[in-house]
Amino acid sequence: MERFDSVESLELALSEPSEDLVSRFKRLDGDILFLGVGGKMGPTMARMAKRASDLAGGECRVIGVSRFSDQAARDRLEQWGVETIACDLLCEDELAKLPDSANVVYMSGFKFGASANPPRTWAMNCYAPALACQRFQASRMTAFSSGNIYGLTTPESGGSCVGDQPQPNGEYAWTALGRERMFQFFSRERSLPLTLLRLNYATELRYGVLVDLALAVRDEVEIDVTMSHVNVLWLGDANEMTLRALTLTHSDELVINLAGRDILNVATVCRQFGELLGKQPKFVGEEMDRALLNNGTAGYESLGSPRADAEQMIEWTADWVLNRRELHGKPTHFAVSDGKF
Repeated sequence: MERFDSVESLELALSEPSEDLVSRFKRLDGDILFLGVGGKMGPTMARMAKRASDLAGGECRVIGVSRFSDQAARDRLEQWGVETIACDLLCEDELAKLPDSANVVYMSGFKFGASANPPRTWAMNCYAPALACQRFQASRMTAFSSGNIYGLTTPESGGSCVGDQPQPNGEYAWTALGRERMFQFFSRERSLPLTLLRLNYATELRYGVLVDLALAVRDEVEIDVTMSHVNVLWLGDANEMTLRALTLTHSDELVINLAGRDILNVATVCRQFGELLGKQPKFVGEEMDRALLNNGTAGYESLGSPRADAEQMIEWTADWVLNRRELHGKPTHFAVSDGKF
């Protein structure tokens, strides 16, 4: 089994473009601007874009935009060849100073703390996207949404599909749907080519649902199995599939679910971690027969299939957690069933 023994080796793998992506980048015109690059996904995705562009032989500028409260993250991006610009996406004057770009990846959003601060949640998730669409109305845009806009569904269903009626629950889910509506409005009004990606859940070895479960098993913390099932997507695959979305040729809007192949039973995964970590999981709660699940199969035709499967991710995560390597320290709260984040 391949193992990652350092943050450097992990980030290198998370940002490695496939030959297919490099080939697609040879046909991609213009620069790429990442709005909200400072989050958990942004740095390795921007690095992957830079590596793909270099291998494609292009002269594409890859630019990361964020408030950059973490200077170390900004320095790391610069070392990887990604240009950085500090900007508050809620400030029109600062947005106006950003360079034009043919391609924009919109990654910004506000989730944790949404219930405690609804006004900021609505501003970040609905107003900021509207500002970005007005500023970059001549660009091709790929924007992140969330599987949280769907209601709970049974594991047997295979997960929610793009055509399912949204049933958002709570401030975050409402504003995630509001974010979509802002992008869709400007896409239709300004003929802005748009791809919306409804993601759940990206995971790597420092952060994600699998990390949350592995830590609980290792530290013998009680695990609530009320949200009985989940699906996860390796962050390297999420990065790759997002960048492929930029290369799709269309003149209107597309909505695609971004999710892994497998629907995982939480208790079963914890037992697997128990075997790998030499611990006995402790469960509380009663499994619901429904969960927040996302069916990403329809998107594989245009974005490619995930390369990492659940078994690989579980083994990688157990090894990382067992050896007490670096973590982001940010729980996902994936088990929340009432929409209050």
